[in-house]
This record gives sequence, C-alpha cells and structure tokens, in this order.
Amino acid sequence: MSVVTLMVRVLMVFLLTVGAAAVVNDAAEDEDDSLLFDDRPLDEPLELPDWFKLSFLDLQDDLKEVRQEGKDALMVYFGQKYCAYCKAFLEKDLTRGDIRTYIDRHFDVIGIDIHGQRMVTDLSGKAMEENQFAVEESTNFTPSVIFYDRDGREALRLRGYYPPYRFRASLEYVADGHYRRESFREYLARADVPLVFDPGEMNHEPYFIPGPYMLDRSRMPGERPLAVFFEQGNCWACDVLHTNLLADPEIGERMSRFEAVQLPFWEDVPVITPSGVRTTARKWTEALGLFYTPTLIIFDRDGKEIIRVDSVVQFYRQRNVLDYILSGGYREYPTFQRWRESRSPGIYK
Repeated sequence: MSVVTLMVRVLMVFLLTVGAAAVVNDAAEDEDDSLLFDDRPLDEPLELPDWFKLSFLDLQDDLKEVRQEGKDALMVYFGQKYCAYCKAFLEKDLTRGDIRTYIDRHFDVIGIDIHGQRMVTDLSGKAMEENQFAVEESTNFTPSVIFYDRDGREALRLRGYYPPYRFRASLEYVADGHYRRESFREYLARADVPLVFDPGEMNHEPYFIPGPYMLDRSRMPGERPLAVFFEQGNCWACDVLHTNLLADPEIGERMSRFEAVQLPFWEDVPVITPSGVRTTARKWTEALGLFYTPTLIIFDRDGKEIIRVDSVVQFYRQRNVLDYILSGGYREYPTFQRWRESRSPGIYK
C-alpha cells in the first residue's frame, strides 16, 4: 500500500469518526434542550404554521394530491391550542431548517385540532368531526403524528413529543421507505440516531418490585394496576424521569398505589408478561414496538394495557396519567384527553 493511499484511508476514517461524533453531540444537545420545560397548559392559544397544507380535511383527496405532487407521504398532525408539548414540537422541531426543508420535499402536512368540530373524511371515506376522529385514532397525547404513504398505508405513528433528532429520523424512515422492510425500532438501532447506549446502572425507586418478574394476570387479577418502566443505563431521559418526576412527592405518593417494576430495555432478563407469555425484556419491548426510553406502560388488574407513555413527559402530564388510572377514569372515557377535558373544560376553549 502506498503512503498516499494510507494517508487517504486514515483521513477518511478520521472524517467518519468526527462525523459520527458530531451526530451524537448534536443529538445530545437536542435532547438536553428538549427534555425540560413547563408542561402546564399554555395561557395563549397556539396557531398552526402557515406552511401547513390548506385542506378541506378529506384525507382521500389530500392523499391524491400527495401522489400528484410526487411526494412520499401525508403527515397528519394532531394537536391542541393550549398544549405545551405541541408548542415544543412546533417551535423546537418544525422551525429547524433541515427538518422544514425535508418536510417540504417529501410530505404534505395537515393539522387536526383534537377538540375541533370541523368535518374530517378519513381514508376509508367515513366522515366525522375532528374530535371524534382523534378518538377513533386513540390520540391520548398531543402532539401525535400519523404518516400515511402514497397507498394510504399507515407508515408510522408517533405519540407525544420527541426531540428534533428523533423526529428527523422518523421523517427519513418514512420518506426513504424503510417502514416497508423494518420497524422504526430496528431502523434507529442501526442508524446514526442514538438508541442503544453503553451499559450502565439504571436508576431505582423504592417501590419497584424486584425480580423474578412474574407479571401474569391472565389467571388471577392483580390487586392494583401494574406500571412497567422500560429503561436503560446511561440514558439522559431516564435520569430526568427519576430526578425530576419520580422524585417529586406528589408523583411518588401516586406511584406507591401501583405495582411497579423496572425492566432493562435491551437485556434478556426473563419475564412473564401480564398476558401470561414467557419471554425476555428485550423480546417483549420488540413485540410491543417500543423505540424510546424511558417508556411507561400501565396495565389494569386483568393484564390489559390501558395506556403507554413513550415520549418526552414532564410533571403535569405524568401526574395526570397516574390520576387517570387511579381515579378509574379510563373505564368511562375512551382516551386520556377526553378524561382531561371532562375535568378541566375551561382549558379547551
């Protein structure tokens, strides 16, 4: 090998290493900046960006225009006017130049107000008001985004707010057609987006029940709802969950009324799931389609999933989710948002 060839190869390795480090550093900065904010309802209503598509909310027609324009998918945004998470999404994610440019090239975007009364025609031709459409799509958290490909197939669904680097990855996952071959979880695990972190100790709470993890409720109901935390070591979002949320006395008191366990996201720790399936933590997260840590899934006394929080969460939302379960509100209201509206109608003007 010549000296010149060797120098070129060394330079290429150096550039690739620096590039990868830059991606990770950018992601870390994005996450640090995006995980901490006041999530109480806003004082002033949000407005949708003026570059969102002007639509009559007939999704069949909107999808036809996607095909005519040569774009890759229709992006449907579910939000609400006083939502702090929606504000974070609109102002931290959608204002980034790279994200905005990529959306303009590959997607048409329409906005749905989950409390709105405009008529929507879904892709099956069924007409209903926006608020009912949000219920039909089980929109527990805002912002939520559903991507429909050119054939009307659901390519990806995001529930809640994610940092810019994770949302940018979702755009590439859909536009490049990766959803046809692999799950979003698999895509993130092999792409430049940090998903699997270096091994490290997970945070612990005194109310976490230690293993063995025999969570079966299919034969005998549990005494209390079951809260399962899926986490991993060296995870900044997991650290925030424990130091900012679970350490709060209000949250801690509520958590003490659950049966709660913590499972390592990527490890082959034996688990019997609430439905009685023998598996491992890693295989269970794969079967559940999880791609974010920390994720909290709450099951009822019979082992049926009630709700999952698999996106950025702050104090106000976390407390309300726990109250939704502990009050039994999930039995009466089809979505978390409907329950919230029943408790605080003044917020949804």
